[in-house]
Amino acid sequence: MDGNTEEWGPFGRPLFDDPSARALSRVGVVDVGSNSVRMVVFDGAARSPAYFYNEKILCGLGTGLRESGHLHPQGRVRALAAIKRFQLIAKGMGLAPLTAVATAAVRDATDGPAFRAEILRETGLELYVIDGEEEARLSAQGVLLGWPDAKGLMCDIGGSSLELAEITGGDVGKRVTSELGPLKLAGLPGGKKGLKAEIARTVDALAEEMGTDHKRLFLVGGSWRAIARLDMERRGYPLTVLHEYRMTPKSLSQTLKWIEKADLDAVRQRTGTSSTRMALVPTAALVLKRLVRVFRPKEIAVSSYGIREGMLYEQMPDRLRKRDPLIEACYFAEKKDARNPGFGKALYAFLQPLYKSAKPAELRVVKAACLLHDVSWRAHPDYRHEVCFDNATRANLGGLTHEERVFLGVALLHRYKNSRDGSRFEELFSILADEDCARAEALGKAMRFGAMFAVDDPLGKAELKWFPKKRELHLHLRKQAADLFGEVAQARFQSLADALGAQATVKTQR
Repeated sequence: MDGNTEEWGPFGRPLFDDPSARALSRVGVVDVGSNSVRMVVFDGAARSPAYFYNEKILCGLGTGLRESGHLHPQGRVRALAAIKRFQLIAKGMGLAPLTAVATAAVRDATDGPAFRAEILRETGLELYVIDGEEEARLSAQGVLLGWPDAKGLMCDIGGSSLELAEITGGDVGKRVTSELGPLKLAGLPGGKKGLKAEIARTVDALAEEMGTDHKRLFLVGGSWRAIARLDMERRGYPLTVLHEYRMTPKSLSQTLKWIEKADLDAVRQRTGTSSTRMALVPTAALVLKRLVRVFRPKEIAVSSYGIREGMLYEQMPDRLRKRDPLIEACYFAEKKDARNPGFGKALYAFLQPLYKSAKPAELRVVKAACLLHDVSWRAHPDYRHEVCFDNATRANLGGLTHEERVFLGVALLHRYKNSRDGSRFEELFSILADEDCARAEALGKAMRFGAMFAVDDPLGKAELKWFPKKRELHLHLRKQAADLFGEVAQARFQSLADALGAQATVKTQR
């Protein structure tokens, strides 16, 4: 390993040497886990990278590891074939050399070194094996990529291990690893009784080491995501976006009981879960049940970001880590797709009088909406409002709760359409409280007016004044901008006033 590789870790090169630290060229990462082998190619805004390419093979390298001490023979064959394919895909994309890491199965198996040598010989790819604590740290950093202010306990379940890490103040604290992976647990003697006893013993020991004063659990790993998807299925939850999906201990407890009795094959087909993944769910459910019982969190949150994203976060300079991933992603989308990049900032400034008393959490969503207000303009005019809603609610955006996703979607829907009556998204609107829906509609109509009133600098042409107690909305037009306030602008300003339940007043400077 040369000095440059040692300095920059597995990537062997600096990723964030661009002075702006915003644009990130495509970076390919291979994660060789106990159950799956995956390649992800990240692209786009460095603080909130997009998934340019994502392919996973469930190889089951860790199957039977407890009994044999070796990687599963067929899993080795499949993993090697997958990595050979990934190398060719990366070459076809013109990527810099792939970075590959391996976790519990490869580090624990007696033939792990031989497997690494085979990979290097056959593909030229060096497989970096990380220990359990390092795996926990990187997975926790993946959570921080999506939630910069995350505070709680990260729980990452793989096929052969389970890692815990404290997260607070943007830092990763104490971390531990254990053998509570479903594949590793499969070989335990004593049947289900023995399995439960081992899970209880291990979780109790983890709790003693990590403490039980964590208000939130952040779940990382495919088995947890499968359980969260089953929770959505049981509840009839309409927004099947797993990232930042929240569960209460009570709801999750009901789902875990439901899993024990459900026809998992039928559920698997309804939810699109693979049979290989579903086979691990019952054991993973027992582990999660014990974790929740012992650690007693107030909330359980799902993170789709984990070790791969944590590797990117590892190299980020502090100035980049401190940026808001939601706003960074929106800046990138505006620059790439908007008709007039940069106008979102001007629109946000124009609408500021409507949000003098707004809390920071709402302001950041307002800012995000302004940045995204025009990125779907290429869609057919009759369907722009639907495309906007779909993009907001299902886009790869970090730092956004499901309620905020729907709020953003409703606002952008009303950027292009006055009414949402009869919408095919009506079921999703129910995620928001009625008053939040009304605020989102008002924001959308404010953007609808501001974006067409003056296409360059609305604040330079007029000023909004909002008196919430009197329910009065004033528009003060600059003299030179009076002709901009035509019939369509008048109608849209009145629509905004109606959404606010306000009396509209227009004044022109002399």
